[in-house]
Amino acid sequence: MKLIIGNKNYSSWSMRPWLAAKSAGMHFEEQIIWLRHPETSAMIKATSAAGKVPILIHGDIMVHESIAILEYLAEIAPQLWPEDRESRAHARAISAEIHAGFLPLRRNCPMNIKRRPKAIALDDETLASVERVVDLIIDCRTRFGGGGDFLFGAHFNNADAMWAPVVNRLHAYDIKVPAAVRRYMDAVMATPMWREWEAAALEETETIVDIDSV
Repeated sequence: MKLIIGNKNYSSWSMRPWLAAKSAGMHFEEQIIWLRHPETSAMIKATSAAGKVPILIHGDIMVHESIAILEYLAEIAPQLWPEDRESRAHARAISAEIHAGFLPLRRNCPMNIKRRPKAIALDDETLASVERVVDLIIDCRTRFGGGGDFLFGAHFNNADAMWAPVVNRLHAYDIKVPAAVRRYMDAVMATPMWREWEAAALEETETIVDIDSV
């Protein structure tokens, strides 16, 4: 198994399947393509016509798009989705919502692992995104998170992987959230896979200029 990703400080889409695969104990080769460089597009398109990372290669199978990769990984490791139908359906729903939505938050607070927590002024649209994030996390933890620290209990799963870049955004931009959300954030940031990703990101020395769509 091989996972082609962008540089770890900024690539939120790459972070998601990487964390999921690590949480499931999967062994994979990692290839990093530096984003927003003159050769970036050609390097990615040499593997996938979609022209974006991440890309999963498993034998003769190639999968692009983070959420599709997560579904593929769950076929190998079913524990990456909750076991019961209701929880699993909700996990997929909130994963799809974070995949497609929250554009003001993503635009104004891009993922940046190296950023020391510091607040910035947030416009009304971004604050509305934050409010929805908070509501979803609290609702999920209340309904499904009993017995553990993550969205669906004791085990980090695909939904947590999809929400991990949001955890960084809330932390890096020092966005004030209720204590229950902060506890969830701390649990995600304390996982071995988060710490491994973070350590690698902190070692990166190259920078990119335009990160609005990373």
